Amino acid sequence: MADLLIHSMNEFSEIIGAAIDVAAPRRIVEIGAEFGGTTPFLARKAESAGGELVSIDPAPKQAFLDWCAEHPEVRHIAQPSLAVIDQMADVDAWVIDGDHNWFTVYHELKAIEALCHRDAKPLLVFLHDVCWPCGRRDSYYAPAQIPTEHRQPYDYDGGVKPGNPYLIPHRGFRGMGQFAWAAFEGGEKNGVKTAVEDFAAEATEAGRMLAYAEVPAVFGLGVLFDLDAPWGPEMASTLAPWHENKLLATLERNRLDNYLTVLDWQDNAAGAAATRAA
Repeated sequence: MADLLIHSMNEFSEIIGAAIDVAAPRRIVEIGAEFGGTTPFLARKAESAGGELVSIDPAPKQAFLDWCAEHPEVRHIAQPSLAVIDQMADVDAWVIDGDHNWFTVYHELKAIEALCHRDAKPLLVFLHDVCWPCGRRDSYYAPAQIPTEHRQPYDYDGGVKPGNPYLIPHRGFRGMGQFAWAAFEGGEKNGVKTAVEDFAAEATEAGRMLAYAEVPAVFGLGVLFDLDAPWGPEMASTLAPWHENKLLATLERNRLDNYLTVLDWQDNAAGAAATRAA
């Protein structure tokens, strides 16, 4: 089933590439590599600007490690992002596609903001999974790493469907043991988009002129940046056609409905087979 689901941040390469061309970042940090689907593209962009790419992922897939072995110019840091962000320096752009929960993303953004202030850099962050299903619902690859007071009740077996705030036992879109979902959708400190909004509200209250664009496809791309950066107005103009695009949002809903229908067929077939075997 995984082959039926378009899910990589690399699907946004045209949009991210256009934004990178506007800001011309030399040093890019990627948080969350997994199979390394986006890494080669980001590495080429950094190299063309005379810079480098740093990729942070404590447990990427072997395909990424094999690629890195052939590209020593890309630096891989095998640690959790929150343990090493403050060790970075002179970073011009950040790409966040790691652990998709409020605590991690909010604190990644706070740490990035502190570095931008220290290094006198404008903020430019690309974030994946700002729409359904992670926009308003935490997911956890390593729940034990989230402080108890910031960790939602969670479950590895339940699945999710659009419009249903609860988990569906052994149905819907689920992690199959790879990750857990929060038991409920919505509410405070729950989900990637909520983390972005909470961070942006605090930054704006402190006097920062932030802009945010959201591309409502492939689980959602968010771009958070300083509007008063030298390239800020051009960045806003570049992203405007994609921001909350109604056609893309409709296509995304249709894509998810179709995929979840296929999952239902699969689950029904598995249930029928189990009944016959019994």
